[in-house]
Amino acid sequence: MANSKRTLFLKRRLRVRNKLRKVNAGRPRLSVHRSNKNISVQLIDDVRGVTLAAASTLEKDLGFVGKNHIEAATKVGAVIAERAKAAGVEEAYFDRGGFLFHGKVAALANAAREGGLKI
Repeated sequence: MANSKRTLFLKRRLRVRNKLRKVNAGRPRLSVHRSNKNISVQLIDDVRGVTLAAASTLEKDLGFVGKNHIEAATKVGAVIAERAKAAGVEEAYFDRGGFLFHGKVAALANAAREGGLKI
């Protein structure tokens, strides 16, 4: 029986997250979520269980509400890098979830790297 797209996505997400847990050296996790309309990212400290910083296209001051394209992802990546620096975070693990490192997800990661965040 063929696996559905959702099942494959969930398996891929668990595989990525479990690998991150194995190699995590106490660094925060930069978690990305991409929907059909928006893209959001969180900087999560798994040891304490708190979100250190977050950015999303849902924020009105970014000007991309309801937009999910590469320009918006690049802007969100730059904003999360600024907010991570403000929170005192220099490096993090990139958790792409079940999303492929391609297109918008890759643009977000590259913008965060250019902003000074080591991922």
